[in-house]
Amino acid sequence: MKIPKIFILSLFFLTSIVVKSQETLPIYSDYLSDNVYLVHPSAAGFTDCNRIRLTARSQWSGVDDAPSLQTISYNSKFGEKAGLGFIFFNDKNGYHSQQGIQGTYAYHLDIGHIRNYRRLSFGLSFMMVNNSVDESTFEIADPVISQIVQSESYFNADVSMAYHDVDFFGYFTVKNVMLSARNLYNKDYESLNLRRYLMSFGYYFDNFAKGGTIELEPSVMIQYVERTKEKFVDFNMKIYSESTNAKIWAALSYRRGFDNIDTKQLSYITPIIGVNFEKYMISYTYTKQSGEILFDDAGYHQITLGFNFGCDSSRRYWNERSGKTNRMF
Repeated sequence: MKIPKIFILSLFFLTSIVVKSQETLPIYSDYLSDNVYLVHPSAAGFTDCNRIRLTARSQWSGVDDAPSLQTISYNSKFGEKAGLGFIFFNDKNGYHSQQGIQGTYAYHLDIGHIRNYRRLSFGLSFMMVNNSVDESTFEIADPVISQIVQSESYFNADVSMAYHDVDFFGYFTVKNVMLSARNLYNKDYESLNLRRYLMSFGYYFDNFAKGGTIELEPSVMIQYVERTKEKFVDFNMKIYSESTNAKIWAALSYRRGFDNIDTKQLSYITPIIGVNFEKYMISYTYTKQSGEILFDDAGYHQITLGFNFGCDSSRRYWNERSGKTNRMF
């Protein structure tokens, strides 16, 4: 089997040019809420269902201009081997905000006999982002402050690959591959490198308890930010309990930062609880900063809603093996 030439040409194009670009979606723990496509483009169209996911994230409830993020994502299988996806997002933090749209193409290769359940996947995302800084309400007399809404639109792209072998999964993604970004907070629009590398891997234990009613999914995600040399590691554990019509699940994620500057590193604890009922999914996420360095004493709250439709039953084996409604991939 051959990967389509358009995918190879696009990948070469992305890695050989430099354009004005900007980092897109912030990376939280959304991927644990049956939403891995938000992080890894190669997950688009992996399962045999059309998937819609909506998220709403907020901090400091009741406080004006508090940080918030909303996303709408959709991904589906396209033909026998391909997947398509779209993401719309709105991210706001005080006077700064960004809105963006992302389109994804993924290609999935079955390796060996289908019953071996091995698959190699590739993903490519293009996105457009509009960043703005609202200085219209500033009351400081400073020539640097224009007291207008400054905005710039940027383009960026992510490339990704994944490997699945029975219940093992692994992802590698490079986000913001277009190296330069423009800093709205600098009057000369200083260029920034916002490239970020992600690697995720884990294993799904579907026979953890007698009768298969309890399932476990440990996983790890590693992040590296090229410009700042920051490193983050997420240690995750999910547990599932399945009944006749629904699957109840819970997850706990611990994120630790390593910046090579201060021994007192940032850390976050994120418990998540959710339920899948037939074609629907709902989850609640709470994130709390811990450790000796605290930016604030508040927590983040997030609601995720999901809907699966148009599932293809013609590949029943894949549905039974990879369609365990909300496993990581």
